[in-house]
Amino acid sequence: MGIIFSTSLHKTTTTTNHHIFILSGQSNMSGRGGVTHHHWDHIIPDDCKPDPSTIHRLTANLTWETAQDPLHADIDTSKTCGVGPGMPFANAIKDYVTGVIDLVPCAIGGTSIGKWGKGGMLYENMVKRAKAAMSSSGGEVKALVWYQGESDTSSKRVAEGYKVSMESLIRNVRSDLGLPVIQVGFGLKWVGSEWVRVRTGSALLLVFSTWYTGFKLRLHIPGPRNALNAVSVAIASGEGKYVEVVREARKAIDLPNVVCVDAKGLELKEDKIHLTTAAQVELGHMLADAYLAHFG
Repeated sequence: MGIIFSTSLHKTTTTTNHHIFILSGQSNMSGRGGVTHHHWDHIIPDDCKPDPSTIHRLTANLTWETAQDPLHADIDTSKTCGVGPGMPFANAIKDYVTGVIDLVPCAIGGTSIGKWGKGGMLYENMVKRAKAAMSSSGGEVKALVWYQGESDTSSKRVAEGYKVSMESLIRNVRSDLGLPVIQVGFGLKWVGSEWVRVRTGSALLLVFSTWYTGFKLRLHIPGPRNALNAVSVAIASGEGKYVEVVREARKAIDLPNVVCVDAKGLELKEDKIHLTTAAQVELGHMLADAYLAHFG
């Protein structure tokens, strides 16, 4: 299982920054790459190789160990786990962050968005694990990395309600982890003969100018701060006929510090639900690119 650290050792002997990422959702997050007939082939792509000095994982027992696939082996225990997007994501961002990457796997296969509601077992366990990660490492939760929705494609009502359910989940997690958005950025832009308020999404930018001197005074005030970032996936497949409804609902989410990557077109296994190993690696890079572009 790699190097195992006690919770206290991970906290007290490390002076570097700890960047915590919650990996949650359902089976394509927990990983089914390389799994055939309940058997994992144990093939680890280079982009998924463990890095004991930099990439760690919170176990089901809330201790730290070297992260390696299957990241969710002791979390999503009712199914066989294989390669997911977590390791290629971590390996892709490690050279762009200073410190240690701490992964907190929480995904459970076959779960609908309704099962992730506040007060439910899955939600409360995810929050518990995130808080344990922060307490034991002294680190900050940098993002919730979310891939879920395939189980919500069988019902039109559930699919159409996915946007509201997902926005509620993000708000609840932010609140429970003490990472709410406390300021939404906007700006004022001179259009024609008047000032127009423009949302920037990241900062308050006021630009004052005089046409006769060309002088400009810019006042920059930070935008959303101390917010839990979220990088989520517009699903590539589903169990029912409302895949596009869920995909569009996900892409329509309009919350600060939330970005979406689109998994449509990534290679699927024969079951037409789960991503292949190669597709999981590609998705991991897509998630990393999105995180670094918006939050890194």
